[in-house]
Amino acid sequence: MGERAAAGGGKWVDVAPERLPRWLENFGTRHGPYREEGLTLIAADGASATLSVPPGAGPVATVTDLVLQAQTPRRLGLLLARKGAVAVGIAEGPELITSKVDTHYVQGRTAAGGWSQQRFARRRDNQAKAAAADGAGIVERLLLPQVRSLAALITGGDRSAVDAILALRHLAPVAELRAGRLLDVPEPRHAVLVSAVAAARAVPILIKEP
Repeated sequence: MGERAAAGGGKWVDVAPERLPRWLENFGTRHGPYREEGLTLIAADGASATLSVPPGAGPVATVTDLVLQAQTPRRLGLLLARKGAVAVGIAEGPELITSKVDTHYVQGRTAAGGWSQQRFARRRDNQAKAAAADGAGIVERLLLPQVRSLAALITGGDRSAVDAILALRHLAPVAELRAGRLLDVPEPRHAVLVSAVAAARAVPILIKEP
């Protein structure tokens, strides 16, 4: 279960769909009996927990509906990118069923001053464009043919790198499935992609203590 600070106070926790019933039980144990207001739990001690619908799940009105939807297997596309590294995959429920990882060198530093700095900047820009083009090619081969079967596209890493990959017009059907949250992941590798499947399926919950 991941945990991160929330803007405006409180914290976010990511709970695996299979663990949701136990998490709800533990919330009641820690904070006392609670009532439900839509997807928000309000406990006797004043604590609250607001559950978010995971990417690709259908519309829900109650916590019970959300639990059922979250546990329903969905096919998700994944795109992780940072500088010259990209990882693309498709997950069926909790399993990564196909994937491709690629690396592409991108200049990290520029020389200081004058023409040399401009030359390094142009080189880095060209390298970044080439990396984005390679990433787009992988998305085209892996995700575009399966786009109708995907419930959502989960992205992670560097937003500008992801945006550059999805900017190509013919990838619009894939880009339209993009979920709002950008996963915070290290440089994409196969192991990172596998770990991202769990994060993609998780139910984000905003907890605020009294």
